[in-house]
Amino acid sequence: MVDVYRALADATRRQILDLLVGRDGVTLFEICSRLAESGTGSSRQAISQHLGVLEECGLISTERVGRTKLHWLNTAPLREITLRWPIDTRGTD
Repeated sequence: MVDVYRALADATRRQILDLLVGRDGVTLFEICSRLAESGTGSSRQAISQHLGVLEECGLISTERVGRTKLHWLNTAPLREITLRWPIDTRGTD
């Protein structure tokens, strides 16, 4: 199983997650197009590998609809991190 922290360490994977926050149910083609617009020079194969890492650690889920594979953000692993290290809201550092 891929560690969530390792998955988040990569800038391209964080960009993919940012993209999925704004719009769920996104295809590989759409992800590649949006990343190309933002200047990410990753190939379709590289993006596909990044999606595999994100799926393996649970940060995204995928569903095949006909010949298309759609990708959705899953924030549950991030919530687990905040439960492990809760933020002190009392204002002390």
